[in-house]
Amino acid sequence: MMRIKKIASALFSPVPINRDRAIGISERLAALSSLSSSLEYLHQHRNLGPGGLNDWEIMKQTPESKIPAVQKITDVVSGRRTTLALHATRVACSAAMLLPGNGRWRAAGNLYLAATTTLLQARHRYGTDGSDQVATQVQAVNGLARLAPSPQVKDALMWYLALQANMSYAASGWAKMAGTKWRDGSALPGVMRTRTYGFEPAYRLTQRYPRASKVVQHSVLAMECLFPVVYLAGGRLTRPMIASAAGFHVANAFVMGLGRFMTAFPAMHPMIAYTTAPRTLPAVAGRDDRMVKTALVLLAGGAAAAGVLATQRRARAVAGWPKSRTVTTRCGNILTYDVGGRDHPDRPILVFNHGLASTPEHFAWIIERLAFDHGQPVVSYARAGYGPSRRVRSAPYTLQESVDDLVDLVREALPDDRKVVLVGHSLGAEFNRRAVAQLGDRVAGVVYLDPSHPGQLVRSDKQRKGMELFTDSTHEMARWTKAGFGALMTRPRWVDELPYPYRDKVFSLYTDARLWSAASREWDVVREEFGRFEGDLEPVPAPGLVVAAQLTVDVDPEQLLMYHDLVRAHQAAGRPGDVTVVERAGHDTILTNARFARTAADRLAAFVEQHCMPSDPQTAAAPQREAAGKGE
Repeated sequence: MMRIKKIASALFSPVPINRDRAIGISERLAALSSLSSSLEYLHQHRNLGPGGLNDWEIMKQTPESKIPAVQKITDVVSGRRTTLALHATRVACSAAMLLPGNGRWRAAGNLYLAATTTLLQARHRYGTDGSDQVATQVQAVNGLARLAPSPQVKDALMWYLALQANMSYAASGWAKMAGTKWRDGSALPGVMRTRTYGFEPAYRLTQRYPRASKVVQHSVLAMECLFPVVYLAGGRLTRPMIASAAGFHVANAFVMGLGRFMTAFPAMHPMIAYTTAPRTLPAVAGRDDRMVKTALVLLAGGAAAAGVLATQRRARAVAGWPKSRTVTTRCGNILTYDVGGRDHPDRPILVFNHGLASTPEHFAWIIERLAFDHGQPVVSYARAGYGPSRRVRSAPYTLQESVDDLVDLVREALPDDRKVVLVGHSLGAEFNRRAVAQLGDRVAGVVYLDPSHPGQLVRSDKQRKGMELFTDSTHEMARWTKAGFGALMTRPRWVDELPYPYRDKVFSLYTDARLWSAASREWDVVREEFGRFEGDLEPVPAPGLVVAAQLTVDVDPEQLLMYHDLVRAHQAAGRPGDVTVVERAGHDTILTNARFARTAADRLAAFVEQHCMPSDPQTAAAPQREAAGKGE
């Protein structure tokens, strides 16, 4: 019994580590990570040469390396000899940091390693990972702590690293919890069977002992999600929590090949031990804990600011445009739509239907080109649940609901005598195709912009393989934006490629939970319905044009075959149909890139002029008179 008490006391007791010892252990573990990293690059020096994975002539074309300041600085070290010389000095510096001692020269060593890692980051796009980022933080903070003039500043810096460690583990755990794979126990076998991080013996064990595999995964989840409890119980949980985390990193090193993780993340553990120990212990008696209160105040301020930002973005997202109009459909949904262009009674109205997780504003370049340069009357609208449009219906969602909404929009918002050309991107194009059966002769034509095909999950291996990832990502985006994390989302580059007046609006829509909830709802039904598609498409009694993106058909040739299927559906009804490809355009850039969008708009306008305009009565009567004359 006494032995058990001693073991329990040793396991569940604070770690009495003082300030200098914590910094010393931390910087040595980080130095091991830098040493390992530079030795790897020296060993794989061929990758730095022409045609290698880290050939600078190729690397400097990446988006982050195109930043002038980054490219100018990195150009200085881009030479193969210079890069290798830097790694050689890093090896020497890292080795020196492993030596005993507590002098101020160690501050320079820490800061040199942190600075050179940052300097070489763009140069080594392939080969860096999260361990390098963690080691850089640890070395920068330890270097500053070594130079700090007072113990209070040192403690603030050490608290910073400890809080970073807690956030790293907790964020990782709750991100895993948001998905289904870690909860249902399929994540570990899935990782173990991959080529990059897989380990066949471990995969076989997960298949042989599925319950044990699930327990391991749930244990990792529990450790990461609950890691901040290390600050409870007066430091008694420090040893088991740190041991669990360190064991997790060791397992990753041997099983997944993430060797540097074994030293980089544990480099923050001494700071956790130092900050969790009660101040009644002599080793930490003089510790300054004001950083915790400061962090809590900053966190509360950040949360309040995020709340205000989210409120402003939601208001912008649901406001619509100054001249927006609404229509209530048979389903009770309230659709918001906008009218533009010149209202020529003799021309069909172009009705634009956006794609999944998209907005009507994505058509901005195309609509401006058609409305201002070609004089086309246009209408764009947001489907129910997107932006200002409201989904009121309480019944489970079906694709037919969106089709019925579109039909009601055309019938109730547009004059009865006006024909329409339905223009849709991605999933919006599929809704348009289905709406033709109800709208009948009112449809003068159908234009598909890199469209979806109801058989794509059956016929395309690429689409089928990407389905699971897309499902997880849309569900996670819906959950995280509902939780208020949309305020933390960075602005995607494609947003700033749209016309200037639309950018803030689109970004507000992109970060709003309504968009991702609507996309998740639609995708769940699309995945189920498309996954069981069989047979041929029904004939579409209207002229049809497919405007394809070159990157889409190049990456997946099956898509081009499906686009021709759509064209044949129009030809089967005795109507013209054609496929045209916009060179270098992608699935989204065919809309967001000005040059590609204008090319698509011009081809759309030519299609309308050739196949969708009402016939001149005199021109139409001529063939009839000629036929009648032949009959006589």
